[in-house]
Amino acid sequence: MAFDLFGFSVTKKKTQKTFVTPENDDGAITYVEGGGFVGTYLNTDIDARDENVLIQKYREMAMTQEVDLAITDVINEAVLHETGKASVNLSLEKSDQSDAIKKKISDEFKNIVKLLDFNKTGYDTFRKWYIDGKLYHHIVIDKTKPKEGIKHLISVDALDIKKVREIKKEKDAVTGVEFVKEIEEYFIYRPDQATGQFTPSGRQHNEEVKVQTDAISYVHSGMIDAEKQVVIGYLYKSIKPYNQLRMIEDSLVIYRLARAPERRIFYIDVGNLPKLKAEQYLRSVMDKYKQKVVYNAQTGEVEDQKKQMSMLEDFWLPRREGGRGTEINTLPSGQNLGEIDDIEYFRKKLYQSLNIPISRIEGTDSTAFNLGRSTEITRDEVKFSKFINRIRQRFSSLFTDLIRVQLLLKGVIKEDDWHEIKDAIEYVWTRDSYFAELKQNEILRERLEVLSSLDEYIGKYFSNEWVRKNVLRQSEDDIEEMDKQIKDETGEDPNDAEINPDLLDFQDTMK
Repeated sequence: MAFDLFGFSVTKKKTQKTFVTPENDDGAITYVEGGGFVGTYLNTDIDARDENVLIQKYREMAMTQEVDLAITDVINEAVLHETGKASVNLSLEKSDQSDAIKKKISDEFKNIVKLLDFNKTGYDTFRKWYIDGKLYHHIVIDKTKPKEGIKHLISVDALDIKKVREIKKEKDAVTGVEFVKEIEEYFIYRPDQATGQFTPSGRQHNEEVKVQTDAISYVHSGMIDAEKQVVIGYLYKSIKPYNQLRMIEDSLVIYRLARAPERRIFYIDVGNLPKLKAEQYLRSVMDKYKQKVVYNAQTGEVEDQKKQMSMLEDFWLPRREGGRGTEINTLPSGQNLGEIDDIEYFRKKLYQSLNIPISRIEGTDSTAFNLGRSTEITRDEVKFSKFINRIRQRFSSLFTDLIRVQLLLKGVIKEDDWHEIKDAIEYVWTRDSYFAELKQNEILRERLEVLSSLDEYIGKYFSNEWVRKNVLRQSEDDIEEMDKQIKDETGEDPNDAEINPDLLDFQDTMK
């Protein structure tokens, strides 16, 4: 390693020889060195500052009422805090590891949840990640006793840290093709968020701290701007409708203040006076009628209380000889001050960009909360439920990253074993979405009704296996597991009958 890094590393990364430059899928600053150019300076001042500006914009938006309500709906669905229940649990049912290893992994997961204090502050942690689009934690261990695992997890502001990837290439002597020789990844921590400048090794600022990748837990939204190569948050697509809504609301307020009062128009007859004399006469008339002279009993002085707002001032216009005499008219106020259709349009557009169903917007015709069968479940609610599942899955990489470091530090597994274990890890989030439950029950009910109509044809036109796969939508693993459970409960093999009797009993119960 050409430079010293703060923190620790639990594994040594190996670089496979390839001619393909790794895709930037995490928003890291990529520095490619090779082709005879040595000591190339990477200037990322603009990109880093733009990314920080985006994060600051997200935080500004989150402080407004409309965006805050939308974010609250999302986080309330994603993270549930209930007394006596964990917000998220670990499932290792698909893992082939021994029961002893599974128990150790489960125990370490509980330790990670405890270090994050997720069962109490999970809402705030998830909200921070959702708004910023990324989340960093500094993993603190006792270097003298690494076997004790992670001691503390310290949250790091997304504005103060950045991931850097240095790619070193070399040319093949035979083909002349450039191959990736080495990939070095690390984090740069710099509290000075105003400049947003990050430089590769060799151009280190005194205030910068370079940290090993294993010492930083990093989870992002998974969305990358292909042009700027930066991570964008879930609020990114809402910036435009948010600005439009603010602008249209401000313009409506200005219009209402300017057109709300009725003002008078004074046409003053100036006869055939010259222009200068006419203006002087007009001003004298204005002063005569506009000034309000009052007596102050406390001071004994006569005061002039001429205090009028510019938007409430009357209009004084001279009128020449030959026209009508002095006249006073009224300028009517605005007649369409109660119309806010434009605001409602941009308000709905903002909520749609935030993936919030229209039925959840206060003040709309579909705000009522209906409970019942699938006919009362809107398509927007189904899409919203899928969106919540996606962001949960993305956020869960935080636990996966921390569990990996914890298991490797304590020697529970080796790096080679981790690649087999991580695919079998599943996270079960506590759910509180009634619409998701209604959808599952309705799907099961419909399948059982189809199963009932096929009862007399099973064994004649349809096989038992075909029905289970195409009607009940059971996978091979589901069929094997279900047969095992039925055999353990009843002592009979369900494949001996044309159809599982327990399913028919369950069908009659549903009816």
